[in-house]
Amino acid sequence: MQIPHKAPGGILIKSHDPKNHIEHDLHALLAHCGLNDTHAFRQHPVNGAQDHDVTLYLDPHAFEAWCPGFNTMELHAQNPGGNAHDNHQKLAREVLLCLAAAPEPVVFTSVAALESHVRMRCNVALAASKTLLAFKTEAAERPADFWRDDPENGFVLQPGVSLVDALQAATQPEVTGRVYDFSCYRATEYVVLLGIAQEARAHNPELMERLEQQCRKKVPRAESFQNRYLLEYGTAQHPVPQRYYVPGDRVWFKNPDPVSSDIKGFEGSWIIYMGQGLFSNFWKKDQPYTLEDKCLELYHWRDGVVQNDASALAMDETRVEHEVDQTRKNPDNYARVLDRMMRYRDPEGVYASGGCIDSTREYPRTLLSSA
Repeated sequence: MQIPHKAPGGILIKSHDPKNHIEHDLHALLAHCGLNDTHAFRQHPVNGAQDHDVTLYLDPHAFEAWCPGFNTMELHAQNPGGNAHDNHQKLAREVLLCLAAAPEPVVFTSVAALESHVRMRCNVALAASKTLLAFKTEAAERPADFWRDDPENGFVLQPGVSLVDALQAATQPEVTGRVYDFSCYRATEYVVLLGIAQEARAHNPELMERLEQQCRKKVPRAESFQNRYLLEYGTAQHPVPQRYYVPGDRVWFKNPDPVSSDIKGFEGSWIIYMGQGLFSNFWKKDQPYTLEDKCLELYHWRDGVVQNDASALAMDETRVEHEVDQTRKNPDNYARVLDRMMRYRDPEGVYASGGCIDSTREYPRTLLSSA
């Protein structure tokens, strides 16, 4: 199912602030990201909106040039706004432009909330680019100076330890010199929580204290983590366009093969979109994935199924890499595999004609009270 072409919904500021104040703050944010009013178009929503609501979205010419069909994965190559001062400004610009190209309005209560959201997304994307872990589904470990293994609640934050420091120590080997065991699902939780904690430490000390108090008792995981820290956009009925990604998105790719998906840890892949058309590779951080890379890898998991010494199904990742290389060398097979995989996934438990692309994305909630 493809999304019909339409104009972007963009960014909607629903605020009680005077309209001219909102527009002034938006202009300042654009300027901070190295953009100006020629790169976007502002208007007041008409249908059922308040007079002081303001929408920021790409004008039709910019949208067609930079994000045709809501494809944001090549936006960076268009270099809108010219050369950035540094990588942080470049990433913030990409986040803001992707949001301005959103298929449906992304709603914020103020420009301050939007700024906080952009910073958190940048934090998550940058943290993902620094993350290197060992893939383990049955075992887990954390640096003992920062984490304590509680028999009931799993790993919790040690007393007196900074949550930001602890998350970095667990996920970034440049901090401790060690690589720790994680599943991809738990890894994305740590990376997202790190991005949120960095924003809280810089802009909301009270929230930071609450986050640390929570993590000294129990670090939210799985559904609890999603409900507390993430929002989801898109549905199976109204899927996000297949190539619409914003830096800082948490993304699920489903393994559409019914046999290899029975191997624990190979049901699919949770990763972070880092921008510039690249997704995180937590196991080989210097080899990030393109969308095509990820599709090829997941497709060839079916070719890596073996039996281990206990006669249980396991994955031979060396064989998978070999099959991926062979497919790359054969243009017909390459096109066939991508055609099969670049479809929206089937519902959970269904293995029919669907591919690996999810219909939704997840992103950090705006948590700051000042936003």
